[in-house]
Amino acid sequence: MSSGEMTLRRFAHGDLRPLAAAWTEAAPADAITPTRLRDLVLLDRNFDAEGLFLAERDGRIVGASYAVRRLVAHAGDDLEPDTGWIPFFFVVPGERRRGTGRALVTAALDWLRGQGRRHVVFSSYTPNYVLPGLDADRYPEAHALLASLGFVTIEHPSAMDRSLIGYRIPDEVAERIAALRAEGWYLGHPDSDDLVALIDLAGTQFNSDWARAIREGVVSGSLPLERIIIAKNPAGQMIGWAQHGTYEQVIDRFGPFGVLPTSRGTGLGKVILHLTLQNMAALGAHSAWFLWADEGSVASRLYATTGFAATRSFHILRAEL
Repeated sequence: MSSGEMTLRRFAHGDLRPLAAAWTEAAPADAITPTRLRDLVLLDRNFDAEGLFLAERDGRIVGASYAVRRLVAHAGDDLEPDTGWIPFFFVVPGERRRGTGRALVTAALDWLRGQGRRHVVFSSYTPNYVLPGLDADRYPEAHALLASLGFVTIEHPSAMDRSLIGYRIPDEVAERIAALRAEGWYLGHPDSDDLVALIDLAGTQFNSDWARAIREGVVSGSLPLERIIIAKNPAGQMIGWAQHGTYEQVIDRFGPFGVLPTSRGTGLGKVILHLTLQNMAALGAHSAWFLWADEGSVASRLYATTGFAATRSFHILRAEL
């Protein structure tokens, strides 16, 4: 065990690679590369090096915590001035139970307090997060630390997966697809003209971050239109859609996915979901997975009946400052 004094400092030039290495040492089941850490954190539109705290002992990074607040509005002009986020913190194994984790999280909380924030959320920060919350089963010590600092669970989403090996659309769903098309529904890939309605649907009816992800993905070329399935009724109204490969170009990652509330319970969501799974398999994906389904929601029940199984659960936590 190292014997030198532990010190805290802010992120500086040259820290990226040792920071990624320390993260991977601390959480090998959720390892990260320098490039991915750069893209998700350092190049995030709201990144401020003053909010990224590093713990050092004997010249080696042994832990980190990251606090962020909005510098660029997520939607409209709302900077969410009362809210801050801690997307991650970690401590390498040999440094635990020495007060390092508490010092790191406290530094992040103090910094957010100094920025005028009134509450903090772990960790569901958008647009960039590595995990939607804390996996308390995998990291019980981290969960206990946050609880001792006043964090309480506000949401409990699950990650779900299903294999696409040998996937085929069930006969009853194929029959429903044929019937809808015979009635004049369009079920297929969008063209460029459809993107205006799709982005409006995603942003106004569901989540402004989904609209951002579609827009930025298409513009950058990282989201080909062949990865999107839309549903338009016979009148030409966009009713729902699903997509994959949206985030970090991971072709197996499913979502976002949404159907207007007025069409829920009609089987349309199941149709769009299966068409998207078929499309994923056709493009070479061996599985479909996502990180966030609200526990007990209509969507999570649909996923379960479509062959998805929960693989992890997360705690989204909040503390008052």
